Order: sequence, then structure tokens, then C-alpha cells
Amino acid sequence: MNFRVGIGYDIHSLTESNGLNIKLAGISIPFDKRCVAHSDGDVAIHALIDALLGAAALGDIGTHFPDNDPAFQNVDSTILLRQCLSLLENNNYQIENVDINIITEKPKLLPYVAQMRSKLSEIMQIDVDRISIKAKTNEQLDAVGREEAIAAQAVVMIGLLFKN
Repeated sequence: MNFRVGIGYDIHSLTESNGLNIKLAGISIPFDKRCVAHSDGDVAIHALIDALLGAAALGDIGTHFPDNDPAFQNVDSTILLRQCLSLLENNNYQIENVDINIITEKPKLLPYVAQMRSKLSEIMQIDVDRISIKAKTNEQLDAVGREEAIAAQAVVMIGLLFKN
């Protein structure tokens, strides 16, 4: 099998939630802030999509889901991930493993990590033990540390099943 590695990154500024929860790795988490974004602002899934597309040399999230396209206004990022997975499947790739860092001072994410891993496992149709999600802080440094933004990094390995 031909293996490929991809890396993704995303960051969004935060604003008052106005009663909305924050979306991370496909789940809704209670928080007094929300992401400023064209879509639902799920930084974990956005970083994951970029990593998957990059590993397959299929462009990036902005190429496939531009933030100036009204079709993606407030879209649930799990829908974008499913479309990305279809692209991978159509190009004969399978996901080997996923590693995601979510960087934020708040909310505290440890209570949600198992649920996030389970949600991504369900969407990607891979075993949960192939998915790692880590909650990190920026030790109160920069915009993330000042709670003005939230960021995520993702690394993936995919395998080419066979050539077309």
C-alpha cells in the first residue's frame, strides 16, 4: 500500500455565543462563546479536512468549500467532512489514522474527548482507536491564550488502495 501523510490547521476568532453552543469534532459543547465563521466554525473538522485533502493532493478546504459561497453559510462541518470522504473514496484512499490537537483555554474539553472520537469514528467509518484527540492550551499566550480564538491541528495518514 502507498501511504501518504497530511497536515491541517484552522483557527477562528471567538465572539459572544448568544445562546449557541460551540461545535468541535462534530459535537455541540456548551460555552459562552462561539466561532466567527462562514460555516459552523468547527476548527477540528476543518483542520481534519485540510489534512485529508492535503494527504491525497486534492487541494484544500477553501478550494472545495469556499467561504464566499452562500451554499456553505452556517453549514454543519460534518457535511463537509462527508463530502471530503467521498472524494477520498472516489480516489481509492482509505484513512489509516487521525491525530487532532484542539487548542483553547476554555472550554475544558477533556470531558468531551471520548464523544468527539466516537462521532468522528462514526462519520469516517474507522475504529475509534485510530482517532486521537488532544485538548491543549496556549498557556494564556497569544489570541488563543487570551480566549479570543480557538485553533486546531490535524495530522492524518491515508493509504492508496489501488491505482485507477
